[in-house]
Amino acid sequence: MDFFALGKNQLSLVYVVTNKFNNEIHFDASPNVAFQFTHEFPSINSDKSYGFRLYVTANDPQNVVLPYKNYVAEQGKIVTLKEKAKLNPSISKLYGAPQIYLWSESILTDSDVKWPQLRSLLPKGLGSWLVKLLAHTTDGSAELEQVLKQISNQDFMDKYQKKVVLTALNQALKMREFYTQAQFPNPGEEARKLIGIGVDKLSEEKLYDLNKLLLKSILLDAVSELADWGQSDSTQLIKDMREAGIENAWLGLPNWSSGLMNPQMVSEGSKNGYLIAPYDSYHSIHQKGDPSWNTASFPDPALYENATVTRKNNTKVAGFLQRGRKLNPTLAMPSVKQRVSGIMQDGISFNSWFVDCDATGEIYDDFSPAHPTTQQQDLQARMERLDYFAKDKKMVVGSEGGNDFASSVIAFAQGIESPVIAWGDPDMRDLKNSPYYVGGYYAKDGIPERYGKPVPIKPLYEKVYIDPAYSVPLYKLIYNDTIITTNHWEWGSYKIKGEEADRMLYELLYNVPPLYHLDRKAWDKDKASMLGFLKVWSPFHREAVSRQMSGFSVLTEDRLVQSAQYGNDLKVIANFSDKQVTVAGEVISAKSAVLYNGKERQVFDAAANAKLL
Repeated sequence: MDFFALGKNQLSLVYVVTNKFNNEIHFDASPNVAFQFTHEFPSINSDKSYGFRLYVTANDPQNVVLPYKNYVAEQGKIVTLKEKAKLNPSISKLYGAPQIYLWSESILTDSDVKWPQLRSLLPKGLGSWLVKLLAHTTDGSAELEQVLKQISNQDFMDKYQKKVVLTALNQALKMREFYTQAQFPNPGEEARKLIGIGVDKLSEEKLYDLNKLLLKSILLDAVSELADWGQSDSTQLIKDMREAGIENAWLGLPNWSSGLMNPQMVSEGSKNGYLIAPYDSYHSIHQKGDPSWNTASFPDPALYENATVTRKNNTKVAGFLQRGRKLNPTLAMPSVKQRVSGIMQDGISFNSWFVDCDATGEIYDDFSPAHPTTQQQDLQARMERLDYFAKDKKMVVGSEGGNDFASSVIAFAQGIESPVIAWGDPDMRDLKNSPYYVGGYYAKDGIPERYGKPVPIKPLYEKVYIDPAYSVPLYKLIYNDTIITTNHWEWGSYKIKGEEADRMLYELLYNVPPLYHLDRKAWDKDKASMLGFLKVWSPFHREAVSRQMSGFSVLTEDRLVQSAQYGNDLKVIANFSDKQVTVAGEVISAKSAVLYNGKERQVFDAAANAKLL
């Protein structure tokens, strides 16, 4: 948000920034806490206006936010969820909805295979074909080749060997080079029709259909029926969630390919009244396409040289993880439409879309002589992109970060409540033997450790990121009924070891959807705690999300007992402390919350619920 405030005794001085672009904020803590704000005037930007509006307010959160809230409303940028839902009624499916990433990226799973029969087929050409196919992929084929040698001298396959073979099969099923006439001489009538169209002309979804048919044509009874492939970990899991009482949910897939490989799963999610969305991004672009990082792959080869962001010193801005480059959004829209048309062309039932990075505030001046672009133009192009998904494609749109410039368009944001923590700390990001290592991005199956492995937070960051004594809900006091905010997907509700109870209290107090990562194993482990929390949280969120946060109070000197109010008659008091407290005549147990809806009163014991994990 474009304001900051200096609190002093009974009053605050509020600075509303009237030009959000080309500003840098610097914080210091030595010798004293200090804050410095610097504005730059780039040569490519003819707008040299710059300044602040200054206000004196009472020194409390409700009053500090008012000048900025009025300023945003004056600009016409306050668009409530109720108003957004008039254009897309599916937005109401976010009310009371946990946000859940489903990790079901395999077409063929262990339960779909009869291993003794498959083991006998591997030496008959299938194994060597897989090795050849995967020789030039990121993972290569050396591990598979080694496993094939091992099982040629065995009459069984162990768990590790099965996993390597399954991974190879699933990688090969995604490849356009999978089909050759010599390898698949009798593909069947349905496959022949697809081959007749031309493998290079097939949509991504139809390519997966073809490859599944081809593999079935040689594996025959060694695998289950095609319609059952991968369903126990996907479609059946969604059915189980619905039968367990989860009425509303936002389901995110870590890649659109997960849905195109398994359209049955997407249909099941949509049919059950859930929102289901692919992860998508137009932030980075790689020079060469990589199926394992398809968001950074674009068909137009000219984009890499002619549509990427250049600094003042004529160097290119590197992409995510220093791979590739950053794509200029003002030049990307044709590629956006091309990608989306390709994904949707066969009628996949996506009804939501998650666009990574567009709401993070990571915007650029581009000094390329061929396409100079100011930060304002960059941001406007991102807004047009989000608008395209929301209005042209009628999707319930969310993005990473949730900077408030996007709040008038997107319906939800991931990363306001728990952002990316300590991106550059080796203990958390690089050193695998560190107790704070958050895990890698990739897993051969199931949930990658980056998302599913609980880790304690490094003490250095505890006060800044998770100590409730330092929480002040300024964003919620302005935007509670405008945009639904939750955690960054790297920092889901169960990610921080030992903090599960406090995070549930936080999610109740600040009306924040829990964010979970699920596969079959995680569902079986976590569902008791999830369902216990959602039974309380979901009904409250449905009511609170359409109201303004009308009050926030700190009730104890240690700041660990807090109260939030929504509208006139919804209220939460949360006790984050380890001891029972009495406030306003109310006895509240340690690590618990009391919820009030008019005269109704409900108690939630977060500590007991966390023990169910």
